[in-house]
Amino acid sequence: MAIETEFAELRVPPVQAGQASLAQRLRSAPFLVAIYGIVLVAAVIAMVPFLYVVSTSLKDTASLFSYPPEWIPSEPTLTNFQSLLQDYPYLRWTVNSLIVASAVTVVKVVIDAMAGYAFAKMSFPGKDALFLVVLMTLMVPFAATLIPLFIIVRNLNLTNTYPGLVLPALASPIGIFMMRQFIESLPNDLENAARLDGCSEFQIFRRVIVPLMKPGLVVLGVFTFMTQWTSYLWPLVISTHEDMLTLTVGVQSLRSLFTVNWGILSAGAVLSMLPLILVFLFLQRYFIAGSIAGALKE
Repeated sequence: MAIETEFAELRVPPVQAGQASLAQRLRSAPFLVAIYGIVLVAAVIAMVPFLYVVSTSLKDTASLFSYPPEWIPSEPTLTNFQSLLQDYPYLRWTVNSLIVASAVTVVKVVIDAMAGYAFAKMSFPGKDALFLVVLMTLMVPFAATLIPLFIIVRNLNLTNTYPGLVLPALASPIGIFMMRQFIESLPNDLENAARLDGCSEFQIFRRVIVPLMKPGLVVLGVFTFMTQWTSYLWPLVISTHEDMLTLTVGVQSLRSLFTVNWGILSAGAVLSMLPLILVFLFLQRYFIAGSIAGALKE
């Protein structure tokens, strides 16, 4: 036994030394410079299309096709933005997108949070089988359900209406999966203590779970809002009246059959991205915290 102990003691220091050496290399200045350099280059490459669209939106028609192309307009103008707001119902499209995205986000956050709590913390017959069905629906592409959904919505006379745009989006199961994974990472101690105090399941959910899962709710809310704000196929199919177009479909309609005013189209694209940028900037802290917390489990 003494010999085995001595061998064990001899084996530990090299492993610890190797771990310390690896940690030191990861913290070394050249390694960090290389990592930050790669991230910076990737960020610049990702920003190039956005910056080019912004540049195009600030050019007049004569400067759009100049060669060599100008990244920074020599004479920036807001004419494209003025024409967009005056000649097209752009504000109406924006309001439609805000209504649809906000309604879907609020309802889905509430429903998915409660469903996720049920799958994560409650016990009931058929729970595993039902959750398996939820996972299986994630594998069904939206294109496969597009025609049945359209027939149902048309038979209910919900075309060109807000309910027709909102209700099908509530059936997405990804939020239930996200909330279940996040709630499972929460400790059970407070939940058990609340049960001992006589709290019902709904009281436990409202008073104990919801305050702990705020970062996860923000992640789900931002994810849902961004998904609905950029949704194109379903609004294109269900909305035929110009007053009911969402922003993505409306901006696409700026392209005529034979000509495209790239300045106005770029101005519409820039304005449509501003709400997403603002939402992410204001909720960035919660979004990152929720993303990290969802990956950890007690």
